[in-house]
Amino acid sequence: MTVVKIYLMRHRLTRLDEIYPGYSLYFITCCTQTRQILLTNPPFHDSFRHFCVLAQEHNVLVGRYVIMSDHLHFFARINDSAQISMWIKSLKNSLSKTLRVQGIQAPHWQKGYFDHVLRSEQSYEEKWLYVRENPVRKGLITEFSMWPYQGEVMSVPFN
Repeated sequence: MTVVKIYLMRHRLTRLDEIYPGYSLYFITCCTQTRQILLTNPPFHDSFRHFCVLAQEHNVLVGRYVIMSDHLHFFARINDSAQISMWIKSLKNSLSKTLRVQGIQAPHWQKGYFDHVLRSEQSYEEKWLYVRENPVRKGLITEFSMWPYQGEVMSVPFN
């Protein structure tokens, strides 16, 4: 008897918006190119919030966020009709304009981004509790509420 082994080729993973179209609450992280210290300044913060408010027109609702000097974390509810990868590209392009106005030359962003589909309210709360403490762990503040580059654009509950 001959045993035949069949090996299936694995395709490279694609974006989560293509794999899990039914899930719409994401935890997203974007990092600066070579982890440059660029993001913690009032004009950048204002631009981020402004872009996120306008995102509602494109079926993207941004909730809680924390901006660190070299990366940003945020939660977003993405409607199935929106493409997360295209929206993140637009976000980065818009924020890069703000950085160029400040005299900071490109490239500003690492390619890609990290996204995680949140599947439970517990996961959402755990991620938020971890993220909001980033500036405290870095020794920048003693209590998370003191960090000027964090907040909530709109209430985006898990359900």
